[in-house]
Amino acid sequence: MTATREQEFDAAFEALVDHRVSALVIGNDQFFASRRDNIVALAKRHVLPTIYPLREFAAAGGLMSYGPSISAAYRQAGVYVGRVLKGAKPSELPVVQPTKFEFVINLKTAHSLGLDVPPTLLALADEVIE
Repeated sequence: MTATREQEFDAAFEALVDHRVSALVIGNDQFFASRRDNIVALAKRHVLPTIYPLREFAAAGGLMSYGPSISAAYRQAGVYVGRVLKGAKPSELPVVQPTKFEFVINLKTAHSLGLDVPPTLLALADEVIE
C-alpha cells in the first residue's frame, strides 16, 4: 500500500484493513511527519497498531515511536553552526549520523487498542506516556 498524496491516506488505510494487516511501520519521511495528526488519527480509527519514527507521533496519540532524538539533532546543528561561525568550511565538516535514539510508548493508546504492553518493554522505553 502506498500513499504519495494526503488524499490517498484513507484508501491506503482501508486497503490495509482489507488485507488484514495487523501492524504498521511509518517510515521517517518529511511527507509523513508533516501529516502526523492525520496519520495518527487514521491508525486509531482503523485500530491499527503503528510504530512511528519520531516521538512527536507518540505524543500526538500514536502507539509508539523509535527514532533519532530531534533535540539532539538540533544541538548537533548548533555545534555545526558554531564551527562555521568560527571559520570552518562547511564542505570540510564531517557528516554526522544520529547517536541518540528515543523509544516512546503511549500507554493510553495501547489500552484504547486493547493491547497489553509487557513490563519488560516498558522498562526499555525512554519515555512512557500515560
